[in-house]
Amino acid sequence: MNSNKKRAFKKEGADQPLVVIIDDDQDFARLLERVIKRGVSCRTKAFTDGRSAIGFIKREAPEVVVTDVRLPDIDGFAILEATKKSSPLSTIILITGYGTIEMAVEALKQGAYDFIPKPFDNDRVIHAVEKALERTHLLRENVHLKSCLRSFSQGDFIGRSPRLRRVISLIEKIAPTDVTVLIRGESGTGKELAARAIHRLSPRAERDLIVVNCPAVPEHILESELFGYRKGAFTGATRDKKGLFEMAHGSTILLDEIGDISPTLQTKLLRVLQEKEIHPLGATKPIKVDVRVLASTNQDLEAKIKQGLFREDLFYRLNVVTIQMPSLAEISEDIPLLARHFLEIFGREYGREELEFSPEALKYLLSRPWPGNVRELQNVIRRAVLLTQANVITPADLDPESEPPLEDQAGGLLPYHEAKARVMERFVRDYVRQALELAGGNVSKAARLAGLRRQVFQRLMRQGAT
Repeated sequence: MNSNKKRAFKKEGADQPLVVIIDDDQDFARLLERVIKRGVSCRTKAFTDGRSAIGFIKREAPEVVVTDVRLPDIDGFAILEATKKSSPLSTIILITGYGTIEMAVEALKQGAYDFIPKPFDNDRVIHAVEKALERTHLLRENVHLKSCLRSFSQGDFIGRSPRLRRVISLIEKIAPTDVTVLIRGESGTGKELAARAIHRLSPRAERDLIVVNCPAVPEHILESELFGYRKGAFTGATRDKKGLFEMAHGSTILLDEIGDISPTLQTKLLRVLQEKEIHPLGATKPIKVDVRVLASTNQDLEAKIKQGLFREDLFYRLNVVTIQMPSLAEISEDIPLLARHFLEIFGREYGREELEFSPEALKYLLSRPWPGNVRELQNVIRRAVLLTQANVITPADLDPESEPPLEDQAGGLLPYHEAKARVMERFVRDYVRQALELAGGNVSKAARLAGLRRQVFQRLMRQGAT
């Protein structure tokens, strides 16, 4: 590493990260200050006794503490323990001229980030402080995200962007009414989530929301599904069948992707909205229904009206109130909160609650285009939780399609065995991902598909190639 190239983690001046140095040799403490400040953009504060340092650490919560093990009043292990209690997000590095392997192991067991013996190499110290600052930054960023998640989680929605807050405010206003709502937005923006929020906040919430995925049901079946039929209405109708509108009596029905229904069904749906009644196939008289109708679409209905593919009168019946769900690009400031939310959900689901995002991972999420919107982000985080081998999610974990680099940082070719290990790691990650996708996320089923025992498959998930 080039020790002359400083790395800044915050702004200049008082906003720079703070590194506390503790050593009873004042000259050595000053030397350590100069070495660290020459390599890292940070503030430093040096102490020659442990008790004064502990009081300062308690007040200031520095990013990093670099302390000698042997001090005149208390030892470095006592400082380590005190720092963990008063400033748990600070990172501690121990330095000693009397180091042993046993002491180093004990320091790491008790929570030290690194253990450096004297005499030390300047670059080694600078590198350790850089990594310690990164760790503290990561911990504080994730604590901040968790705090924001609690502050900006509103019912079914996660976020603090002005666009999302306007959507939430509109939902809260219209939910207690019976007004028909058209929810518009790209795929993956949470249109069904908005519909569920409207229903949950409405007087009809005690009954289940009925969701109809219009494109998923063939046209000749969708009519009977929506309106029902009577025994003998057609060949095979051996009994009466209630339609979904009748089942939704007293509740709410969501017609998902309504732009895909046929003109015939559009006409019948218009009658339901106008007359508040349905006419089951084979019935001799209509049935009155008390149903609130919500509809969603990702299509340009105005363009379909001009093409003669969607009834204008039905459009105006549905479009009493419009909710426009923002794309993820329009609420990009909410990406870290959403990512943290999904990380917590999938971390609990897959037993990976120790996982955190690296600062670079969060930057990557903010810079990446999201054509699939929130649903795509959700899937990316799920995959990373399943396949990340370490406890920190990096940009590489979020972009499994990228080719494994076979060059070192200087641009030279990696040694054969290291390059092979990277390729194998990519192969294992892709294989495990495909097995899990085919198994619908079921680890036991994925292991059977791979012809492996569950324990072996889980080892591949977490450790990769060895």
